[in-house]
Amino acid sequence: MEIHRSDFHTDFIFGAGTAAYQIEGAVAEGGRGPSSWDTLIQRTPGKVNEGQNANIACNSYYLYKEDVKLAKHIGLDSYRFSISWTRVLPGGSLNAGVNKEGIRYYNDLINELLANGIEPFVTLHHFEVPQPLEEEYGGFLSDRIVKDFCEFAELCFWEFGDRVKHWTTFNEPWSFIYYGYVAGSMPPCRGSSSAEHAEHPLIRHRCHHHCAFICEKGDPGVEPYMASRHLLLAHAEAVQIYRKKFKVQGGKIGLTLVTHWYEPLTQSESDVEAAQRAMDFEFGWFMDPVTYGQYPLSMIELVPPNRLQRFSPEESDKLKGSYDFLGLNYYTSLYATDYSRRNYGPPSYITDSQTKTQCMAADGKTLIGPETDCGWIYICPKGIYKLLCYIKKQYNDPPIYITENGVAESEDFNKTVCEARADETRINYHREHLKEIKHAMVENRVNVKGYFIWSLIDNFEWTSGYKVRFGLVYVYFKDDQLSRYPKDSALWFMNFLDKKNKPVEYPPRGGLLANHAMEITTIPPPSFQKLATNSVEIVVRESPIKRLRAN
Repeated sequence: MEIHRSDFHTDFIFGAGTAAYQIEGAVAEGGRGPSSWDTLIQRTPGKVNEGQNANIACNSYYLYKEDVKLAKHIGLDSYRFSISWTRVLPGGSLNAGVNKEGIRYYNDLINELLANGIEPFVTLHHFEVPQPLEEEYGGFLSDRIVKDFCEFAELCFWEFGDRVKHWTTFNEPWSFIYYGYVAGSMPPCRGSSSAEHAEHPLIRHRCHHHCAFICEKGDPGVEPYMASRHLLLAHAEAVQIYRKKFKVQGGKIGLTLVTHWYEPLTQSESDVEAAQRAMDFEFGWFMDPVTYGQYPLSMIELVPPNRLQRFSPEESDKLKGSYDFLGLNYYTSLYATDYSRRNYGPPSYITDSQTKTQCMAADGKTLIGPETDCGWIYICPKGIYKLLCYIKKQYNDPPIYITENGVAESEDFNKTVCEARADETRINYHREHLKEIKHAMVENRVNVKGYFIWSLIDNFEWTSGYKVRFGLVYVYFKDDQLSRYPKDSALWFMNFLDKKNKPVEYPPRGGLLANHAMEITTIPPPSFQKLATNSVEIVVRESPIKRLRAN
C-alpha cells in the first residue's frame, strides 16, 4: 500500500532539518566565536572518524540559497535549522558583544526561506556550547548557564521572532548530556575513563557514534544529573521569557526530545518494568519535568537526592507545562531487560536504571529490525507508532512534531555519484514510518502536527564525521564546490508532496535522476579554505534585552 500527501490533513507540515555546526562551516569566519565542538576537534581529533572536522562542512554559510532552493524544489513546507550561539554571541554572553554579521546571516536565511514559501522552524541549542563559557564556569555544570542561555534566547526572539513562529529551546538534551557527561565522546568530553565502564553492555548499545572513550575527567554518577537540571531550568526560563515578552509575535515554543522505543525482552514482569525504567531514564528524564514538574518516580526511587537534586516547588511550577508543542526525534527501537541486583561499582547514570538494552531478541538470533549501514539504527517503524500512543497516554496528548526521523548509508568513495544517489532503503524507511504515523493519528487520535526528515543534505555527522550520510541530497565532499545532487529519496518526496496529490507508484529501485534533473547553481565560496578569522564587525552595544526590560 502506497501513502500520499493527501493522507494527512492540509495543515500538516512536512519538512527537513539540519544543524548549524553540521552544515555551515566558516567556523572562524563572519565573526563566529569558538564552540565546544571546535575545541574537541582541535584538542582530541581522534574522537572524530579519521580526524575529520567541520571547518568547511557543507559550506552552507555561503551556499544557504542552494539549500533553500533544494527544499523548495522537493516541495517542503518547512525547514528546521539551528542558530549557532557563538555566531551571534561570539563570547557566549551578551556582555561580550553581539556579532552583527551573524545576525545578518540568519536574517538572510530566514528571509530567503520565506521568499520561497518555506516556514523556518528554529532550534536555539543543537549540541554546541560557547567555549568561553565552558572555560569560565564549566558550561552546563554551573547554574550561571541559565542566565547566559536565556539572554541568547531573548536576543534571538527579538531579532528573528517577527518571522519565526516555531521555536525549540534544546535539541535532544538526552544525547547532549549522555554523550557529553557519561560516555564522554562529545563535548565537554566528561565521564568515566574506565575501560570496564566503557565495555558495560548498556554503554555499548547506547553509544551509537564512532568514538574513543578518552575522557579528561568527570563523574558520571553526578554530573549528568547536574547538567540536565541546569538545562531544564534554562529551558523553563526561556519559555517564560518568550510567553511574557514575545507572545505578541504569535509564535509557539517547545523542546525536542529523542528516545528509542523500548520493548521488554520477555513478557516477564521484571522485563516489562525494565522497559518502563528505560523509557523513564531516557525520555521521562526530560518529559516528566516539563509536563509534571518533577522527575519520573523510578528515577526518584533509584537515584538519591545527593546525586539527583529534586526541583523546588518554585522550580517545579516554572517547569510544569513549559512547552506549547513537543518535538520528537525517533530513529529506532531496542529491547530492555532487567539488570537489577548486579554489583556495578561506582555510581553512574548508565547503571542507575538497572536495565540492560540490546538489539537482539531473547532467542539470541533475531534483531529487533533490519540492520542499516550506520550500525545503530534498526528499522522498526512499529516503534514510532507505539511511542506516539505512549506519549498521548502518559503526557496528556500534547501537540507533536516529528522533528527528526531518518536513516543513513555509509560513505563509499568507490561508488559514482549516480550510484550513491540510489537510496531505496531510505525511501522504504520513510514510507513505512509515515504509514505508522498515519495509523497513530487515525486509530488513536494522536495529535501529530508535522514530520521532518533528517536530514535535508548530507553533513558532518558529529563523531562519525563524513562516514555516514543521512541526507535526501548527496553532497560531493571531494569537490571543492561541495556540489549538491538530489538522491532518489528526494525524488520520492517530490512525488509524495506533489500539491496535486496525484497517487503515482514509485518504482522499486533508483536510477531516476537522469529524468528528474534539478538545476542547482554552485556558487564558488570566497576563500572558504582559509580558516583565519576575517575582519568583521563585533559590536558591544546596548542590548535589545535591556531595551525590552526598560520598557
